Amino acid sequence: MKIAVCGIPGIALGKHNLKDPRLDQADRLVEAKKKTYAQVDVLAEEATLDADAILVSRERLPDLILLDMEFVETRLGREPAPAEKAALVKIQAALEAERTVSQAGLTLEELAAVTAHNFHTNKPVTVAEAGELENPEALMLRAFAEGGYISFLTVGGKENRAWPIRKGTTAWEAGGAIHTDIQKGFIRAEIISFADFVAAGGESEAKRAGKQRLEQKQYVMQDYDLTNFRFNK
Repeated sequence: MKIAVCGIPGIALGKHNLKDPRLDQADRLVEAKKKTYAQVDVLAEEATLDADAILVSRERLPDLILLDMEFVETRLGREPAPAEKAALVKIQAALEAERTVSQAGLTLEELAAVTAHNFHTNKPVTVAEAGELENPEALMLRAFAEGGYISFLTVGGKENRAWPIRKGTTAWEAGGAIHTDIQKGFIRAEIISFADFVAAGGESEAKRAGKQRLEQKQYVMQDYDLTNFRFNK
C-alpha cells in the first residue's frame, strides 16, 4: 500500500513499519525469534496521483482540493461529452463544498465517464486535525485502515508477523500474500479471532478453549485474525 503524506511532520519517506500495539501484545503472548510489523510505502505529497490513500493535515487539505478544482475547470472549458460534463459538474460541486472527489457520491456510470482522469482526491483521504499531529504513528494506522486495508497475524517459531491485505480479501487470497505455494495448495485456514486470542492468553490457550475455527477458501479475513494455513506442498 502507498500512502502520500501531506503536511504531516515526523513521518519519513520510504518503507514505514505500522507499529500497531496489537502486534506488540501478540508478541508478549507468543514467543518468536522476531517481530515484523506490516509495512506501507510513504510517498511525498508530490506523488498523490500514485498513492492508494492520502494522509493530509486539515491545513493542507484545501491545496489538494484546489488541484482537482483547477483540473475540473480546465476540462469543463473544453466542452466534454454530456456524460463526462455531468460527472464533472457533480465533482465540482463537491470540491466547492470542500469535499474530496471520493466523497462526491458518483454513480458507476458517472465514474465510468471520468475514468480516464486521475484526480488527486479520488481515493481515501484521511484528514488529521491539529491536535493529532503529535502522534504520527496513530495517524498512519488510521490512514491504513481508512484506505481499505487490514492485517492478519501469523505467530510462533521464527516470527510474529502482521501481513497487510485489502479489506474483503478471502483466506485463499491471503495465503498468497505469504507465498504463492500456499494459495496453490490451499486446504483450509485455521483462524482464531484476535479478541479470542487475547482473552485466552495465547494461541495454545485459545485452541484449548475451542476458539480456533476451520475456514475454507471463501472465508473473508477479519482484521488481525490469527491465522495458520494448511496446504499441499
